Amino acid sequence: MPSTVAPATVPAGTAPEYSELAANLRGTLILPGDADYDAARAVYNAMIDRRPAAIVRCADQADVVAAVNFGRNHGLVLAVRGGGHNAGGLGIADGALVVDLSRMRATTVDPAARTVRVDGGCTWNDVDHATVAFGLATPSGFVSTTGVGGLALGGGIGNLSRSCGLTVDNLVSADVVLADGRLVTADAEHHPDLFWALRGGGGNFGVVTSFTFRLHEVGENGSVIAGPVFYDLEDAPEVLRWYRDLLPTLPEELGGWFAVLTIPDGPPFPEELRNRKACAIAWCYTGEHARADEVLDPVRSFGRPLLVAVQEMPFNAFQAFFDPLVPPGLQWYWKSDFTETISDRAIEVHLKHGRIMPTAQSTMHMYPIDGAAASVPADATAFAYRDGGWACVIVGVSPDPADRDAITAWARDYWEELHPTSAGGAYVNFLMEDEGTDRVRAAYLGNYERLARVKAEYDPDNVFHINQNIPPAASA
Repeated sequence: MPSTVAPATVPAGTAPEYSELAANLRGTLILPGDADYDAARAVYNAMIDRRPAAIVRCADQADVVAAVNFGRNHGLVLAVRGGGHNAGGLGIADGALVVDLSRMRATTVDPAARTVRVDGGCTWNDVDHATVAFGLATPSGFVSTTGVGGLALGGGIGNLSRSCGLTVDNLVSADVVLADGRLVTADAEHHPDLFWALRGGGGNFGVVTSFTFRLHEVGENGSVIAGPVFYDLEDAPEVLRWYRDLLPTLPEELGGWFAVLTIPDGPPFPEELRNRKACAIAWCYTGEHARADEVLDPVRSFGRPLLVAVQEMPFNAFQAFFDPLVPPGLQWYWKSDFTETISDRAIEVHLKHGRIMPTAQSTMHMYPIDGAAASVPADATAFAYRDGGWACVIVGVSPDPADRDAITAWARDYWEELHPTSAGGAYVNFLMEDEGTDRVRAAYLGNYERLARVKAEYDPDNVFHINQNIPPAASA
């Protein structure tokens, strides 16, 4: 069947080098001055405003190979963009050649083998739509517009982590364009060191053009019982002490993450609750519905809830439940840590800074890493924090650029006071760009040196460095 993709073109007067690249593409080459350049360079976090030299919106693997080879041969900085959700905007860089996968969004489900093959430009909404039709899902994150590639390569903490592990624990294989332009498939038998490193090591090792994930039965025919329970913020100490003790005792089919937030000013929230500072636990039960009341009654009835919104819904609907609250184009500043426990001192800090959230969108979330996610040995994948606990993220958020300093200061002050109670490192997907090499090293614990050796084997010149970078190990 003939291609329906128009070949890339270059405006008259453009440097001949880009004409050479355009001639080898089925996708689109976007340059400064093009009508769609500003839209193409925009990322989820509106605080990030960068001007790349060119953007290759790839149509297929061959376009990725052409872009990587061109960038390497011409000494260009390469940035790789999937869904564009990265906190620090690491899918784009000033003066870079951006390898944009956003047009590569095919999914193929094999219900008999319980796997799904996913192109590197997919969002989790694409994946959930394809898999829930078969009553199946793979662990992902908490917002469906997140890109598959960024989340998966960093670890993948999500609503199914307690029952099914992290996203990287369910990665079966990956097709990867390496720094030298080769396309390889990495799995347990082929390039096993690369396969190990991809499972948590971020975008350091190549451009992943497709992933194959293991799928799990979820709920009943893909329907789960899920939703948030809201409490007044002043009840947070009581709720957190109860939550930290309760969670390890729950069946793995029930997961729940904690938030400090402001109740949104609009439907479906009751008018009397809107703009009220609150805390909440978002629960997700994926087990048999006949047991749902037995499992969920304790979490529905604890304390003095302001609103209980736990209900039956398709899993993909719950994955998209919070999407309307976090559209693209907001200003974001993130700070993060892993924590092994929720100490009484930490509870005091959460209450203190929850009371002074600078905007209605600013928030703090704690995502549990226990159950199936904690049963994997720390050295089995590059993602090392497997002793239980939580990934804590503090996010200053606003639609207004004038709030940039206020949301940044709040997140930093909150984090600085909370950090002494942490496990030391942070989830690599939650790091901003400028946090330094010590923070990247701390994200990997004892796995860092092995990652540096794998980097030296597959990307010795550090071609892929617009990321939370792991420089290649020096030769002996």
